[in-house]
Amino acid sequence: MAPKWRELADKLAERIRSGEFAPGQQLPHIRDLVEAGEGSKSTVHAAYKALEAEGLVTSSRGHGTVVREQAPLKRLGIARYDKAKWRDGDEVAFIADRVASGRAYKRGEQTQKVSRVPAPAVVAAAHGLPEGAEVYARARLVKEGDQPTHTLTSYYRPEHVEGTRIVDPTPGPAGKGGGFRVLYDAGYEIDHMQEELRARVATPDEAALLQLAPGEWVVELHRTTFTADGTVVEFAVGIHAATRFSWSYDFKVPDSAQEVAQ
Repeated sequence: MAPKWRELADKLAERIRSGEFAPGQQLPHIRDLVEAGEGSKSTVHAAYKALEAEGLVTSSRGHGTVVREQAPLKRLGIARYDKAKWRDGDEVAFIADRVASGRAYKRGEQTQKVSRVPAPAVVAAAHGLPEGAEVYARARLVKEGDQPTHTLTSYYRPEHVEGTRIVDPTPGPAGKGGGFRVLYDAGYEIDHMQEELRARVATPDEAALLQLAPGEWVVELHRTTFTADGTVVEFAVGIHAATRFSWSYDFKVPDSAQEVAQ
């Protein structure tokens, strides 16, 4: 049997999807639902947090819980890494997603911590280093307004980034064009990437950081970035709130048989 808060969240979600609660409309105050017999204060609060995690509502002090008017963010695939965006302009990846989604953004909605750490096994394997070798970790938390959308931690070899803006903990992207532009200026032009995705339940720490209800899912991204000669210049791990994104890909369909024939 589902917990009481889950049953209430599902009931309210159905009323939202049916249009009974319209976009921009405020949901009943928690005390009103408690008085109506829908559950305790903690039950209603947990239900509202679940609706927020699922992208159906937003909550803020002074405005209560309001039905969300916006669709999930479009998380671009190949197009978000277009060199023209970051090399020739200032459209770093998370900003490219906002632009494609028709959403406002502030550069300060990305904050970060930079530290020199022993490489975990997966990071060491990606970079071809011994486990425990020192790497720089640049951990970012990205928000849309007050709501976190995802985290992204990039790991770099010290010899690639020492003394650059990548190791500067100032909030926001690492200067104009972000980290890829920094690598480009240092002589490490990115050429190709590998991305792997998997969905799973958020850990307690991830749920707290991303403001997710217990049991909510995340999409874990592993991204390996290479130069043309195969040098790995970044390995990144992203944790995305699953319901706050739609993943969008537009690419030319390959024909390996034709390539072999040529």
